[in-house]
Formats: sequence, structure tokens, C-alpha cells
Amino acid sequence: MAETLQITSQGQGIPLVLIHGWGLNSGVWQPLAKKLATFFKVITVDLPGYGLNIDNNIEDYSLTNISNKIVEAVNEPAVYLGWSLGGLVATDIAKRYQHDALALITVASSPCFVEQLSVTEQTTWCGIKPPLLNAFHHQLAKDTKKTIDGFLKIQAMGSPHIRQNLKEINTLIFQYEMPTRQTLDDSLALLEEVDLREGLSSLTLPFLRLYGRLDSLIPKTVATFVDDLAPNSESYMFPHASHAPFISHPNDFFEVLNTWMMNNVKPL
Repeated sequence: MAETLQITSQGQGIPLVLIHGWGLNSGVWQPLAKKLATFFKVITVDLPGYGLNIDNNIEDYSLTNISNKIVEAVNEPAVYLGWSLGGLVATDIAKRYQHDALALITVASSPCFVEQLSVTEQTTWCGIKPPLLNAFHHQLAKDTKKTIDGFLKIQAMGSPHIRQNLKEINTLIFQYEMPTRQTLDDSLALLEEVDLREGLSSLTLPFLRLYGRLDSLIPKTVATFVDDLAPNSESYMFPHASHAPFISHPNDFFEVLNTWMMNNVKPL
């Protein structure tokens, strides 16, 4: 029987699960989790092969298997908040586990990360250009640490506090052992291959999307596209943030998230 993922929990109230992005780990949530724990039961989880689950990997590193393991570990209805790659995981859970997801929150994320032509080929879905993702695959084979450092710099691009943000993220995530190159490669493939755009309109649970206007990975136009795909959702654009608004603008991020939670998610 596969080992259950390790999770951490603090606070009481509505369960709020925080899911990190590619190349990082749950350490990135520590400052935010501490503030949120005053009002909610905050649960942080590392993806298989990351952080506290560095030795808990899965042979088939698919979105479905990852989501299944997280829901199994949480083992109670909860609000799922996912950042970047974590947003794909949270969205998948919301779509497939309707009785386990109380609400869905995505941060600097997209249902489809890769730039591509639409079905009509009249418009282009904004996203990461495929050559950039291919470059990360090649770099991983040469120098894993250097690749992660480069990815962190891209995430902070556009932020008015880029050096401070990078220093804080590095301090938070490198308290844990780095994932293997295979785990990084497998999880990077999810950003290339997963497309969750279909079916977003059928989501009936409370759904909040948070973006940074200066984000270089998730263009601000993605918000407009997803407005059409998920008309029942709400969105908020942090005007001076990039890919990690909870790091660059922690107070603003907390206020927006906390207010929305209080107004949209009912206590159990």
C-alpha cells in the first residue's frame, strides 16, 4: 500500500489546504500560513517527491495520482488553494472531488500553462512559450540547483522588491532537501501537458482566482480568458505583484484572501 503524504496543520476552523508550485515546497507558505491560522485550520502539503514528502514518490507522476494522494492525506472537506502548478492540482481536485472541495482558490495559475492556438486558430491562448519549458528540461539534466535558481528569478521578474523576494523564497524553500531531477522533470511535464480548460464553466463551488499584473509566467490576459471559461468565478489582480503576490505583497494578499474566505465559505 502506498504511503500517505505527510501534511502539517495549524489553527482551527475551516480547513484551508495550501499547495505549492513547481520546484519549491511547502516552506514557501510559512509566513502566510501563520497569519491565516488565526482564522482557519491551515494545512500545508508537499507534492510527492518534494519537501517533507521527498521520499514519498509515485511511479506514474500524473495529475490524477497527485490529487488522489493529497485528498487522501487531508481526509476532510476543505478549501483548496494552489499556487502556479499547485493551481492545476487544486483545480483538478475541485473538478473531481466535489464533496471534498468547499472552495477553489488559484494563485498566479492557469488551467493551461502553455501558449497555443485556440480551436478556431483565430486567437492564441497566452501562456509560457514551449521553447522556455524545453530549456528547463535541458538545464535540469546539467545543473538542477542552477535551474531552480533561474526559475525563481523568472518568478520574481517585475516585482518591485525582486532581491528581497528572492532572498525570502530561498530562505524558506532551502530549509528542505531539493527534489530529485526526475521529480522536477516529471512535475515540469505537467505544466506542458495538462489542460483543464474544459469543464470549468460547470464548477459551482466558490472559486477565486488571484493574479499579479507584472507576472511574466502567467500573462494578465489569462485572467480575461478564464473569465469566459469560468463565469461563476471571481478574480483579483494585484497591481504591483508578479508571480508570488503572497511573498511580494503579503499584507494585501492576506486581506484579499481572508475577506473572500469570510464572505464566501461557510463554516463546517
